[in-house]
Amino acid sequence: MGGEVPEPGRLSRALSFGCGAVPEEALHLVFGYVDDPRDREAASLVCRRWHRIDALSRKHVTVGFCYAVEPARLLARFPRLESLALKGRPRAAMYGLIPEDFGAYAAPWVAQLAAPLDCLKALHLRRMTVTDEDIAVLVRARGHMLQVLKLDKCSGFSTDALRLVARSCRSLRTLFLEECTIADEGSEWLHELAVNNSVLVTLNFYMTELKVEPTDLELLAKNCKSLISLKMSECDLSDLIGFLQTSKGLQEFAGGAFFEVGEYTKYEKVKFPPRLCFLGGLTFMGKNEMPVIFPYSAMLKKLDLQYTFLTTEDHCQLIAKCPNLLVLEVRNVIGDRGLEVVADTCKKLRRLRIERGDDEPGQEEQGGVSQIGLTAVAVGCRELEYIAAYVSDITNGALESVGTFCKNLYDFRLVLLDKQNKIADLPLDNGVRALLRNCTKLRRFAFYLRPGGLSDVGLGYIGLYSGNIQYMLLGNVGESDNGLIQFAMGCTNLRKLELRSCCFSERALAVAVLQMPSLRYIWVQGYRASQTGQDLMLMARPYWNIEFAPPCPESAYRVMADAQVLAYYSLAGRRPDCPQWLKRALAPCTKPSDICIYGGVLENEEAAACTYDLAAKYGGTDGTLNSPMKDNLMFLFHSCAWDLGEMAIQNDEDRVRKLSNAIGKLGQLNKFFFDAITGLSGSVLAYIFLAIEAMADGGVAAGLPRDLLAVLSAATMVRQTGNIQGN
Repeated sequence: MGGEVPEPGRLSRALSFGCGAVPEEALHLVFGYVDDPRDREAASLVCRRWHRIDALSRKHVTVGFCYAVEPARLLARFPRLESLALKGRPRAAMYGLIPEDFGAYAAPWVAQLAAPLDCLKALHLRRMTVTDEDIAVLVRARGHMLQVLKLDKCSGFSTDALRLVARSCRSLRTLFLEECTIADEGSEWLHELAVNNSVLVTLNFYMTELKVEPTDLELLAKNCKSLISLKMSECDLSDLIGFLQTSKGLQEFAGGAFFEVGEYTKYEKVKFPPRLCFLGGLTFMGKNEMPVIFPYSAMLKKLDLQYTFLTTEDHCQLIAKCPNLLVLEVRNVIGDRGLEVVADTCKKLRRLRIERGDDEPGQEEQGGVSQIGLTAVAVGCRELEYIAAYVSDITNGALESVGTFCKNLYDFRLVLLDKQNKIADLPLDNGVRALLRNCTKLRRFAFYLRPGGLSDVGLGYIGLYSGNIQYMLLGNVGESDNGLIQFAMGCTNLRKLELRSCCFSERALAVAVLQMPSLRYIWVQGYRASQTGQDLMLMARPYWNIEFAPPCPESAYRVMADAQVLAYYSLAGRRPDCPQWLKRALAPCTKPSDICIYGGVLENEEAAACTYDLAAKYGGTDGTLNSPMKDNLMFLFHSCAWDLGEMAIQNDEDRVRKLSNAIGKLGQLNKFFFDAITGLSGSVLAYIFLAIEAMADGGVAAGLPRDLLAVLSAATMVRQTGNIQGN
């Protein structure tokens, strides 16, 4: 009467449909359409089969921080990679806030890429140190099939390495060197590229100060009919007339300069290719030189005027002739009047970048961006997806306008300059709430203000309404630690956080990190720091590296006057190339398999806060242990036994014994008996652990993956007991 019980066979087929019944070829095809890394990650956790298919079908991987994983481990996980992107030094390095010797060396990665990785065709390194030898190793191993080589804001190599690339990588379609620091050993590299390559599509050595011969560019244009984008270092436009006439298919050009300002007759013969739609650079261009680009202005989709000598009125005149712009990059000399012209003319605009000017005397009188210009753009350019602006003044109303009209925004960045003595409408609590609440597509958000620009209430709003944001930069925000904690409680999907010039304490930073479950990386400069960084230990957890540079006003590095903290998840453990100014780097529990101390007894979290001092008193001079696994000290609450790892030495044992005697309640015991001793000590953690394992075992018997079951079982225990593990 109540319905038939399903037959075992039918039940088995129903359970196996998602993992086993779909043919292998079909799954490979389906995975090929899944591009979002988070979706890939979720799919790979379904079962071992999907995990394997993800590994074999993944074509591209981006490593957000080069120390987050060991090269060999990544390449073993994804053996058929075709494209790899690596990011090195923290983003703050672009603004001179990180010393040059931070690290981020490409050598370990290049050494692994030189091993058999038959499918790799594209490599993108960003903010890394790359030597000539690194490039030589890469070329020897992958030069025959390398199609894309991007060295973005990298340093350490010379044009000798570029000559080797040009001679050997004949399938290269993209060579990207923008903003790299390159030792110029001659321009032969460009000649070699022109002679040996006939398939190049994109060449970018913009802002590199490399000197090249215009005749080599002409030869490149003749041999590479496929060339559609050239961004180069400064070169007088009058010397590029031949190249521009030869490059019939060129669509993007940047880097030309007007060295003879005011001599329009010298440049009147300059004619851009007929298909040109992206134009930038144009260094030193003034009002007299603008007519050179007037014939092409209606076709332009991207215009970069950051390095011109144009006034506010010049911007208005030129932009009024560019109705089809999708991307506009300018300095704040454009002023509110210029932005009003943008709003009236550029209805298709997608990206707007307003950089800070040179702070020259009198610039504020002729330009400067405020809430007036920002409001005009928000109302007039409703297709905007990206806004980055340095403003002199801002109001809550302007931010509300952005939230009301710019529904497609996925990236918003605002910096409030400190030129004006008084800002009319601070704090910006209501404005930022309206912006975040209405711009639901936002994924990246930067808000750098002046003291008083955002209260604790506003900081709480950011946390409450930023559920989809993955990257955030905040500066001069909040009033107290409470604001930071309220912010952290709402950031469920935030993966990367940067903080500058804030009033928060060390302890509040550590507690906030623990409140953000998706956080993978945090960099902080300018906070209420201690000389030891002891409160940072509160955020210690498995695989979480903490690197601390104490405040040092007398440091040779000016940027080190304020304390800095860099913390990130890493499967590779503590990095071996920490610079001396990071000598106080902390790396608790980064590689459990290599932990020197397997257990430690502390009655509560307050006791954990003082363990750094105990380590300094009873341990080494810098608070560490003298073993290959130094700093990997793991503290387990409510335990009562410890043991040493296989790589520990006698000196380590003596130091640990001193630590255990100082804390009390710890005894040495073989690690294999830890489960039993934990249960005997009365720790509730032991019983919760056993319950979690029991539930997980039941799920595994039904064919479900243990990794997922462990998480679900732990969540069940939290809901049922009302406590987190260990409480």
